[in-house]
Amino acid sequence: MKKLPVGIQTFRKIVEGGFVYIDKTKYVYDLIHGTGCYFLSRPRRFGKSLLLDTIGEVFGGDKDLFKGQWIYDSDYTFPKHPVIRLDMSNIANETPEILKGSLTNALRIRAADDDLDVGDVMPSDMFSNLIRDLYKKYNQKVVVLIDEYDKPILDHLHNVEAAEANRAVIRSFYGVLKSMDPFLRLTFITGVSKFTKTSIFSEMNNLLDITMMKKYANICGIPVEDLDRHFHEHIEALAEIEYFQHFENLPDEILAWYDGYSWDGETRVLNPFGLLTFFLQQRFSSFWYSSGSPKFLIDMIKERPEIFVNMKETRMIEWAMDVFDVRNIQAAPLLFQTGYLTVKEVLPGPGSAGYLLEIPNREVREAFNLHILSELTEKGPDSAQSAYWDMHEALVNGDLDRMLAILKSLFSSIPYNLHVNLEAYYHSIFFAVMSVLGFDVEAEVSTSMGRIDAVLELVDKVYVMEFKYRECDPDASAEVKDELFKKALDEGEKQIIDRGYADKYAGTGKDIIRATFAFLGRDDIDLRII
Repeated sequence: MKKLPVGIQTFRKIVEGGFVYIDKTKYVYDLIHGTGCYFLSRPRRFGKSLLLDTIGEVFGGDKDLFKGQWIYDSDYTFPKHPVIRLDMSNIANETPEILKGSLTNALRIRAADDDLDVGDVMPSDMFSNLIRDLYKKYNQKVVVLIDEYDKPILDHLHNVEAAEANRAVIRSFYGVLKSMDPFLRLTFITGVSKFTKTSIFSEMNNLLDITMMKKYANICGIPVEDLDRHFHEHIEALAEIEYFQHFENLPDEILAWYDGYSWDGETRVLNPFGLLTFFLQQRFSSFWYSSGSPKFLIDMIKERPEIFVNMKETRMIEWAMDVFDVRNIQAAPLLFQTGYLTVKEVLPGPGSAGYLLEIPNREVREAFNLHILSELTEKGPDSAQSAYWDMHEALVNGDLDRMLAILKSLFSSIPYNLHVNLEAYYHSIFFAVMSVLGFDVEAEVSTSMGRIDAVLELVDKVYVMEFKYRECDPDASAEVKDELFKKALDEGEKQIIDRGYADKYAGTGKDIIRATFAFLGRDDIDLRII
């Protein structure tokens, strides 16, 4: 049984140490024989760093290192080239000055490896000096590999001015590569986000973005067919453990948790970090999600809760998925690029390609929902979990009064400093609770007469629900609140009845429970069963 390379990002250590390796060298071969200047966006912990290290080792010229891999038996002759590898996640970036100093230090260290002196000038000049000097010394074109190119920006998305200042530094730094083209054999840049070319790579008109190219859809990640091929013994070992004997089909359960990522709408890959950590720890959990979630994304959803409600199935055209503007960040591209949404289907159309996006798997869905619920309220994860189970029991039993009490508890814990006088805010908290419980809940369900706020289906029941919000002074009298509640509930009831929202489910054979909810604020909630 081969060892699991959890956290290992160097090709040599994996193959020499007898760890599992998913062969990506056919892709490397194709890149070498292509245009020679590439960009790839993939979520964090998805194998980008290992891919770059593999490319670097191929250009290192040690053919024997690749015995057993596709490229070893190809016609590639493994000529040796000097390689510059920059991992921007290791570059300090608290301020533009610190960023410049850290880049300068990294370039000096790399130059010293080949006994070169690149001077004491601007980082961009030192970069160009290093490329030229390596080319002259070895009479071979240089390979440049840049990992996590966008880290100096992403670390400061909460502060637009700081992000913009760092963007200006790295734009100048990366701009060197265009003028150095005569000295370069291959350039490969990876990151999480896809900033517009004009904002980062304005001069690199030869940069080929392979992110959405079908040919490279599986360049990172573990293809489904490789699960049994490379992990059969690990799965058999788990099957002997009592806990895993409860699953009717263990491979299917593994796929449900860690599969589902796609960049072409057809082939699916498993998240490497999540899968490997699962085998190592021998338990299902949200390992990838727990390794770090962008605070900026969570803060965005807290301010605009409708993002969460509408993310179940998102449609986007290709050019919109490429846009990442520091001063105007859109939610859907950010969710896709960071791995919280993936391509379910490529949509045909008259113009640019369209994509239907969805949450990739159970790992992301459960952890993300729990995180959102914990952030939207002042309850921690443990209290949120308890609320889930109480809600589950209430819904199974059709006890909407109990459900209302749980919702009141949740909504009353919304921090006062959040903007909550929005129907979508309460809707999003409700949606988070239902989704994480595994209910078949749909938001904004379309009918011929309108859109239902939420539909929740159980084995024997269908809940059809409308949410209404009325702004109300917290110190208003009971009579005023009662009148506002009545008007809101009347409106919700009329909408459900007049638009025939329940008709869609009349032939299911299930009990249909129609309910409208009225919200006046954190602590004032009521419902009416129709």
